[in-house]
Amino acid sequence: METLAERLKEQQKRHQGGNKWIGTGGTSPFGAYGYNPEGVRIGQQESRHRKAVKVWDKRQFKNLDNNVELGTRNIKVALRKLRQFARSGASEQLDLSNTIKATANNAGYLDIKMQPERHNAVKVLMLFDVGGSMDDHIQLCEQLFSAVHTEFKHLEFYYFHNCIYETLWQDNDRRNQQAIDLLQVLHTYSRDYKVIFVGDATMGPYEITYPGGSVEHWNQEAGSVWLSRVLEHFDHCIWLNPQNEAHWQYYQSINIIKQLLENKMFPLTVSGLTQGIKALL
Repeated sequence: METLAERLKEQQKRHQGGNKWIGTGGTSPFGAYGYNPEGVRIGQQESRHRKAVKVWDKRQFKNLDNNVELGTRNIKVALRKLRQFARSGASEQLDLSNTIKATANNAGYLDIKMQPERHNAVKVLMLFDVGGSMDDHIQLCEQLFSAVHTEFKHLEFYYFHNCIYETLWQDNDRRNQQAIDLLQVLHTYSRDYKVIFVGDATMGPYEITYPGGSVEHWNQEAGSVWLSRVLEHFDHCIWLNPQNEAHWQYYQSINIIKQLLENKMFPLTVSGLTQGIKALL
């Protein structure tokens, strides 16, 4: 960042190609439409190589659609295994079958039987990685997003980008104006919420392990610190990864997050979702 500031002072005209100045093409670490393994992306419409350490431009992400028609029922079936019903409270609901049986045994005189109403006792908090490399997995994530909305009564969700930091948001169109402090989220939701992270965990390892590692802003504390706070607060957390599991071994960032979650990372497949649900019970 210090070098970028120097280039901004020194450079007097547009530059294309080369390996030093801010411009287009070439291998300079500053600019657009070139290639550098750890550069600062400036003035480029969208990611190409996904190698930027920082993104200078203001980016817009899209919210996930919860009205997507699912291509399979298997996601819903897997999620349904997490639903736990508990009988609680006073008798509030008519027990029709027992009422009919008791009335018949009572020579036709009406004998009403009541039962406690069944409540879905499971509370779910979902945290979705959005933007960047996650654009490749939008369709699958929208299928999951749509399914959870129909399966759980107590569902809360937030978005993040690449790694958890000090803020989350619920509307990508207004994420810069309506960011929510992560500490406020931790104070709002009790530890019995089941937490499901959804993300490919594909990023530079420094985005997790170092202050200032975020691609989009200067984070005073490392992402691993914030992620650990979430894991310490909630009793049950898992990570669902849409990235092909065969490729996980090639990403240091995936291995770091797997360690932080004590290997509770599962592929975003039907079998992986089933394993993840078991880990949450």
